[in-house]
Amino acid sequence: MTSRRWIVAAAAFLAAPVLAGCGAGFDATTAKPYAPNEAQVLIENGAYGSRGINIPQAFILGPDSGAQLPWRGSAPIYLNILNTTATPDTLQAVSAGNMGSVKIASPIQIPSNQLVNTGKPSPQLMLESISKSLRGGETIKLDLQFANAGTVSLNVPVVTRSREFAEYPPAPGATPAPTPTPSASAPAEEEAH
Repeated sequence: MTSRRWIVAAAAFLAAPVLAGCGAGFDATTAKPYAPNEAQVLIENGAYGSRGINIPQAFILGPDSGAQLPWRGSAPIYLNILNTTATPDTLQAVSAGNMGSVKIASPIQIPSNQLVNTGKPSPQLMLESISKSLRGGETIKLDLQFANAGTVSLNVPVVTRSREFAEYPPAPGATPAPTPTPSASAPAEEEAH
């Protein structure tokens, strides 16, 4: 076999795994809805939303990167909610199981076909008496109780206050991130070179 044929055979052999990924079918990761950042999107049975309630973004704001929210502390919950039904709805209560209690400032009105942000101008939902310290990266199951849609559940991530979340006000009581300390250098070794 000539060297040219070996190169073609080797290229075909190396390309096989890449081309096999194209045949992943309807269950491929790229064929499923996904959230473009760390926040959660309400997806039920492969479709966005549940019973006319869409939640395109949901997260619990945790501490700055490297810090923590203390045990028994609080964390704001940010939800974007869209009611796609013709009838207005109301978010009446939220529960977080054994992770703490959720304080809701007042029932949140969800008009028909209007996006509602529960964090603006200030957070209307607060996870309180957290049962363990949080550093970010955890997931907490929230049960949202709507007047018309009933209970809608989703797992909401605790995100660190960094990157696209850096501009949010800090969670109350968060411990500061440790300050990096310079490491001792070895000037004698550097001079030896």
